[in-house]
Amino acid sequence: MLLKEIARFSLQHRTLYCYLILSIWIFLLIAGMYKYIGSIENSNNLLTAKGYGYRRSDAFLTDDVDPMQRIRTKEINQTDCSHPFVIVAGEEGGSLEGWSLEGVLLLIRHGDRGPMAHVRGIGEVDCGYENDPSLARYVSFLQNTTTSSTTGGHWMKTGPFHGFPLLPAASKLCLLAQLTHKGIAQMLHVGDIVRQTYANALGLHTRIPIGTLRTTPSNASEGVTNPTPGSQYTIDDVVIYSTRYRRTFQSVMALLFGVMPPEKWLALQIQESHSLSYCFSDCACPQAEKLKKALANEMNGHLAKHPAIAAIAQWIGAALLQNPLATGQQVNPMEIRDALLAHICHAAPLPCRKIRTNVNVLDGNRYGTKGSGSSSSTQDPLGFDVINIDQDESALGGAFGPPINTEQPDDLDATEQEPEIEGCVEKSHVLALMSYIHWAGMKELYSSTMRQQGLLRSYGLLRNIVAYMLKMISGDRVKFVVYSGHDKTFEYLIASLGVQLDNPFIPYASRMAFEVYKSDKDTQYYFRLVYNGRDVTNTIDVCESGKSLNVPRGIRGGRGHLCPIENIIRFIHDDYFLSLNASNYKDACLAQTKQDGYF
Repeated sequence: MLLKEIARFSLQHRTLYCYLILSIWIFLLIAGMYKYIGSIENSNNLLTAKGYGYRRSDAFLTDDVDPMQRIRTKEINQTDCSHPFVIVAGEEGGSLEGWSLEGVLLLIRHGDRGPMAHVRGIGEVDCGYENDPSLARYVSFLQNTTTSSTTGGHWMKTGPFHGFPLLPAASKLCLLAQLTHKGIAQMLHVGDIVRQTYANALGLHTRIPIGTLRTTPSNASEGVTNPTPGSQYTIDDVVIYSTRYRRTFQSVMALLFGVMPPEKWLALQIQESHSLSYCFSDCACPQAEKLKKALANEMNGHLAKHPAIAAIAQWIGAALLQNPLATGQQVNPMEIRDALLAHICHAAPLPCRKIRTNVNVLDGNRYGTKGSGSSSSTQDPLGFDVINIDQDESALGGAFGPPINTEQPDDLDATEQEPEIEGCVEKSHVLALMSYIHWAGMKELYSSTMRQQGLLRSYGLLRNIVAYMLKMISGDRVKFVVYSGHDKTFEYLIASLGVQLDNPFIPYASRMAFEVYKSDKDTQYYFRLVYNGRDVTNTIDVCESGKSLNVPRGIRGGRGHLCPIENIIRFIHDDYFLSLNASNYKDACLAQTKQDGYF
């Protein structure tokens, strides 16, 4: 009888048992997801800014048990951070046997800077740099020198950079998109390399009698003091360009301080480039903008095929970035990389945070998708990428993801939030994301779309470089030209020339030198291209396949490649637009195929 009653009771409460078992199963499933997936969201829901609690995890550079992780960690730290102590001279010329150096055109990327986006807890990252004698000497000089050229550490000469500070505003803080003291130290080290390699060969320290000095509006001798009576440093042998950003201006001034005597440094004039691609008079190009969008679609397509990487990027982005994305938007992996480098390159621990996941939001406009944030550059109607002093670099808004949404959520409903959980940025996730970004970066840099865009974007810069080459071989006094730019400046130029690199990203304080040489035996002129101390001349399309010479480097040992200067002159004047099915810049920028509107 008792057994019958128990059986009847069990049948009546079968539904209750099912609900109980189902609840336990769901609880275990959720717990397992948080444990083994690292709290990565499957549905790309927004991780809100509320409930944020920053605490430090292990530093990225701590020793790994896994030897492969250790190798990859050190590789990222060395290749992407460009610490000042690893910036050394390489295969730069200046003393090739049987050849005379006639001039150098140097393209540089600015030094280490703060992240381009607002990063959580960045105030706790120490971006200072100490115990560097070159940095200490430069800071002391600026603080103790008051002339018509500098006052209170500001550049006071007339021109577009009047009043610009020569040093970052804070010695230890990673300010938004601003150069750090580590960045200043990097550029001083690059300047030291340039001085040792080129200064004597080009006569950059030469003094001439005052009566023979020629000045122009771009190199007026304001503020120069005579090192010896009756003589003065010549300054019309140097031409300097910079985009109108504090970080590029401060970088080139630090570099030049390492190259020039202080008296000549104070006399320099800096000319402004209105475009980060240095397009000069060849800027308006609607087709380049279309190619940029096509390349972004290609890169987004690659990311869509790797949902695990997209989920990792989403999780790290939610932990690092202050401005959340709207529901359903994919975070830009390049922006995540930039934010991560702010920690990695300054030996800071990877951050942790407390988060809530929003599980019931159905309205895609809940977090302000009506305003997708400000663009990183100001566009004129013809596509001319005009830039201003405080604008963000466009490098992060290119190939990956939609624009960043800068609006904060203002209508959160606490009833829709799950309990707080804490998550940390894991090193394994960082390595996986960095490996993917490196792979995707190689795909982007050497894609046909990037090659076409590079040809259009860098045409003005290459024309300017070739024009100065012609001046140098014709006996003009200009011997040294510097372009202070950005990673995109390099990327466009590399793509247009077909230079082959192992790393698709341009590290801070990178340098690319066009060295112009004259044969001691005849009147033949050649050039070399040296990127971060590596001779890449024979990788250029116009110089490969036996088109360049292989010559000894004299007492420095080794050999160098020399390419006939007529090759690059013919390329820019006759062959530049052949691959674009056009004969000139205007036609190339307007040309479209009937099939898809692109080349």
